Order: sequence, then structure tokens, then C-alpha cells
Amino acid sequence: MSFYYRRLATVPNHNQVQLITYPDSLGGDLQALNQVLTTHLSDICKGGVHLLPPFPSSGDRGFAPLSYLEIEPKFGTWEDVKTIGENFDILIDLMVNHISQKSIYFQDFLQKGQTSDYADFFITLDKIWTDGEPVQEDLNKIFLRREKPYSTFQIGESEEEQKVWTTFGKEDPSEQIDLDVHSEKVKQLLEEFFINFKKNNVKTVRLDAVGYVIKKLGTSCFFVEPEIYQFLDWMKELADSLDIELLPEVHAEYTTQYKLAKRGFWIYDFILPYKVLDTMINRSSDSLCAYLKERPSNQYTMLDCHDGIPVLPDLNGLIDTKAAKRVVDICVERGANLSLILSDEHKEADGFDVHQIGGTYYSVLGCDDNAYLAARAIQFFAPGIPQVYYVGLLAGVNDYAAAEESGEIREINRHNYTHEEIQQSIQKEVVQRLFKLIRFRNEYPAFHGEFEVLESAADEVHLSWKKADKYCTLFIDLKTYRSSIEYIDDEGKVHQYII
Repeated sequence: MSFYYRRLATVPNHNQVQLITYPDSLGGDLQALNQVLTTHLSDICKGGVHLLPPFPSSGDRGFAPLSYLEIEPKFGTWEDVKTIGENFDILIDLMVNHISQKSIYFQDFLQKGQTSDYADFFITLDKIWTDGEPVQEDLNKIFLRREKPYSTFQIGESEEEQKVWTTFGKEDPSEQIDLDVHSEKVKQLLEEFFINFKKNNVKTVRLDAVGYVIKKLGTSCFFVEPEIYQFLDWMKELADSLDIELLPEVHAEYTTQYKLAKRGFWIYDFILPYKVLDTMINRSSDSLCAYLKERPSNQYTMLDCHDGIPVLPDLNGLIDTKAAKRVVDICVERGANLSLILSDEHKEADGFDVHQIGGTYYSVLGCDDNAYLAARAIQFFAPGIPQVYYVGLLAGVNDYAAAEESGEIREINRHNYTHEEIQQSIQKEVVQRLFKLIRFRNEYPAFHGEFEVLESAADEVHLSWKKADKYCTLFIDLKTYRSSIEYIDDEGKVHQYII
């Protein structure tokens, strides 16, 4: 029996379903979001709310923040965030790797160059290469998120050109400027941001893109060891001093994630979404069950989020690329789009290069209600903190118009719901069934106990939780996608709940 096959799950008090949402996606702003939460979702989102970036931003739908000390006025104010935090634990993003080109910090640097108080905030290429000119041999090793990891800017009155490290961004020059986390001034700024989070009822901070913070020649400049641990340990010491939990966001092969888990950090289960998708499409649980027996329990689970369904590098070494291509092709037939890996060195040997599958989870499952609910049941039974993205909560379908109008393929899964659309979506049978399943996950006490993967046929899934005299077992028939839960009530009676 493996270490993770049957074990006590180590989970914090908020071991209940969390909502992931943009500040304007459920009604238009933070006050509208609070109304939706308190009116329709008070017993659904008991685990809290992951509020995607509500800050002033110049791009990437909030992920190019100008500052963390203000809330974007069209969304509301910090008082609105505090109000939500009175009833729901708030998880918020800190893009620890970068900040907006339009921020006061970078704009001051553009005007004054090295005489700027913020000059040391940023990674000019002379910090990496002595003459400030990148070497192609070094660039070839870098895990690229754009064609080149830097942008050229005109600095100061002389308009001298200078190259600055920019990991992310579709624009050239990029809107997202990397921060030099070795700078004492940057560390002071991060401390200021954390203190502000604490003041405004934020309980958990997600360290977005933290894997990219260390730049070191001869490496991929992604999750560079041991320097990444030194930075994370410093961040954890800061967070602990303010009673804030940390959630590092690292898209990397599972061995990298597990290193973080062993060091006591909560991690994201970016493997589960594809494993569940593969299980549903191929109607075989062999790969999923093997994975559930081995994975750490200190994870946040998800099936969908504001990005796509992870494939590479998250599942490096865990998938057969030919089989994965078949799964990807079926998703594309169902309307999904794909984001691809740019660096040849980081593609699979046979050329397989799918980074993420874009589309709503409901759509990639062919809008099959039973398949979708079975997928959610697996997620909720997998040990960890379950998060449900707002589009997935409402069983939303692909928004092709949004993706086409914006030119951003990820908008396919970022539909903004009006009050009327929310009301209509909540009434859908599949959503009502999902809400019932979430309530069971939130309230049944066995989910604080011991998890087990039970023996089953390849075309079935059989999972259980047990604590003291309470137990519940999930059974899914993959031939039909029908699923049910057997559980014992407070009087010791056994019930069967058809999902």
C-alpha cells in the first residue's frame, strides 16, 4: 500500500467548496458579487471566495496590476472586499513575479532611468549579462511564455534603449514587467502589500507565477533550485507573521509540485483536471485511480479556472502523448481551443506541444449533465480544498464571441454573467444537481477523516471517506456516467443519494 493510498487528509478548517470568480463576472462589480453570494450561494461557497485580481490593471484581465493598494474603481473599493470577507474567507492573487508597465514604479524608471528611486525594482539585462545583451545559447534554455523574455524600452530624457526582463505579455513591449525579488526595495513593497491584505480581511494569498521569479543563467529560469525555496521561505515567514496562508501557483511537472508539498506548502492539483477528463472521455479509471493513490493531500483541487485545462508541463511523465492527442482532438471537436508551448526544448520528443486546453469544462465533456456531475463528484472526493470556477458552477458553455472579439482565446471560458443570466443558470437542472452535491461535500463530516480508493473495475470509480461512525462512498459507472453516494446518517441509517 502506498503512503497516500489510505491516509488521514491534512486539511485546514475551511475544508469546503470555494468559488473562483472575477470581481465583475457575477453581476458586474463587487457589491453585485456580494449580493449573489449572500442571496444564492451562502451555503455553496462555504470555503470562501478566490477573488481574481480586483486591482487597477493595464492588461491580462487584472494580471498586470498597477498597485495592490487600490481596488479598480469600476469594481468597487476595499470596503466592498472587507464586506465580502465578513462572511466568506477571501483568497486573493499577488502577481509576485511582475507588475504593470503603467505602474508608478516603472513609469518613474522610464522617465529617470538609474536615478529613479525604483530603478532597482526591475531586471535590466545587465543584471543577467554583463554587457546587457542576451546570448542565444542561454535563451534557448529558458522556458518561454512569449517569443523572447525581455522588452526594449526608451529610458530617460536621452531615450537610451534598455532591455528589461518581461516573462509574460502578448504586447511588445510587454505590459507585465518582472520584479527583481532580490531587491530589498521590492521586498519592502511586498511587505506593504501583505500588510494591506491583512487590513482588508484577506485570509489567503495566491503567489501567482512564483515559479518565474528567479532568473539564473544556464537554467530554464523556471523554479530554479535552491533559490526558489529561499524566496518562498521568506514569503512564508512574512505571511505567517500576519496570519495569512500562502498558496504558491506553479505550473510544473508533478515532481516539482510535490517538492513544495513536502516542504509544507499547499499546492494546486493541476493534474486532476486532465486525469478526470481522460477518465470521462475514455471511460476508464485506471490512470485516475493510480494517481489518487499517490498524490499528496495538501492540495487545492480544481477542474476549471480562468486559464485552460493544464496539459504540459504539468503532466510531463504522466501521460502517453499519443493518447493525449486523441483526448485533445476530441476536446477541439467539441469547440475547445489550444495554447501551445513555444520553446522546442520543452515540447515532448514527438512534438506534442499542448500547454492548455481552452474551453468550459461542461463543454469539453460534450455538455453531458451526468458526465459533468460525475467529474465534479470525483473532484469533491479527491482529498484537498475544492475550488469551483464561476463558469463551471453555472455549467456555462464556450463563449466564442468573447474570444473572437477580444483576440484572447482564454475568454472562451470567461463569460460575464448579468443578474438575469445568473437567475436563469441557477434554475438549470444540472446546476441544481451540482448545488446539491456541493452541499453534501460542505456538510458531511466524513470529509475531515480518512480517504480510500476502493477496488473497482476499469469502467468504474469507487472512492470513500470515513471518520468515526460516518462514512460515504462514491460509485460511478463510466459506461453510463451515472453516479451515486452511499452514506450513513446521524441515526446510523444507510442512504443512497443519486447524484
